[in-house]
Amino acid sequence: MARILIVDDSPTEMFRFKEILNKHGFDVLEATNGADGVTLAQAELPDLVLMDVVMPGVNGFQATRQIARGTETKHIPIIIVSTKDQDTDRVWGKRQGASDYLTKPIDENQLINVIKQYLSAG
Repeated sequence: MARILIVDDSPTEMFRFKEILNKHGFDVLEATNGADGVTLAQAELPDLVLMDVVMPGVNGFQATRQIARGTETKHIPIIIVSTKDQDTDRVWGKRQGASDYLTKPIDENQLINVIKQYLSAG
């Protein structure tokens, strides 16, 4: 069973992601900010990370960069899921090491399809 780390400071979004992922049989790890997300990714080595961008302290771009460049964590696919939907945000997210970039509100089928695509590629 694949373990997915959700990094999001919004309780509403966290609940929605957990609901979708649990329904599709994934184990879920939670972090409510970027710094905790990086720490948890290093400690737990999840199969995939869903990363919000706008968070207090370490934002999603910074956390993505730390995970993507970490020796122990660089193999983990990171999907940024954000309300920021400008092309510049997408480009910047990919430059930080994100595998993909989805925008909120998230479409359940799209999210699951993208997750499966990266899990099967691993």
